[in-house]
Amino acid sequence: MARDVFCEVSNCKYWEKGNKCAADAIYIVSHTGNQAADQKETDCKTFEPEV
Repeated sequence: MARDVFCEVSNCKYWEKGNKCAADAIYIVSHTGNQAADQKETDCKTFEPEV
């Protein structure tokens, strides 16, 4: 697994200084089934808004 996972969504509860993701696990899904042609066809399901 990657040592550094970067995220620019600063209102996510897992966002940390330096645009780092502090989640224990990352879950990414494709809009088109099991494969994606580019990043626009994916979403990070790990995102949770910071309240």
